[in-house]
Amino acid sequence: MNRGRDLDSREDKIKGPVFHHSGRVTAAAREAVLGQRGLCVWFTGLSGSGKSTLAVALEEALVAQGRAVVRLDGDNIREGLCSDLGFGLADRAENMRRVGEVARLFCDAGLFVLVALVSPLAAERASVRARIGAERFREVYVSTPLATCEARDVKGLYAQARSGALTAFTGISSPFEAPVRPDLDLDTSVGSVDAGVAALLKLCAGFVIDASG
Repeated sequence: MNRGRDLDSREDKIKGPVFHHSGRVTAAAREAVLGQRGLCVWFTGLSGSGKSTLAVALEEALVAQGRAVVRLDGDNIREGLCSDLGFGLADRAENMRRVGEVARLFCDAGLFVLVALVSPLAAERASVRARIGAERFREVYVSTPLATCEARDVKGLYAQARSGALTAFTGISSPFEAPVRPDLDLDTSVGSVDAGVAALLKLCAGFVIDASG
């Protein structure tokens, strides 16, 4: 498998007629069953910033509240859905597109979708927001400084990047475009996970349907 190929050079693309097939179950009907509206909470930040840690903790807290939740972690996604992709610019863009489409489908089903993905480019994050719908997309910038992320180096990636063994690594040899106006900014170098989850739960609260109302 050539993981580093450019997707644009694929010769196995087959295009044919596609017709959207709508069902009869409305979004309102799904919401009534689940007691919530579909929401995508998109965690972006450097490797080691705490995206996955926060997403896991938020998932646990939401399930404890009886919420229907699915978590899409960048590394986990590359074990299956995106296992055929490398880390070149075209493949990374395709990785984001696929994750965004899956997140949209889960949102359509009325779930809370937690996405933990480096997603370094602002334009690609904006594209996913537009596809999912700005009204049900919340961008969480895990703004932990590079120095802290590198000191943690939980996966040993920064050491490889510094030695040259790993090329095009975000924050070292590849850019990260920080969100200008994220819906929530969390720095795990100064704030606890519990405090972060509390803020995230407030972000999600507006998507819970009050059955009494």
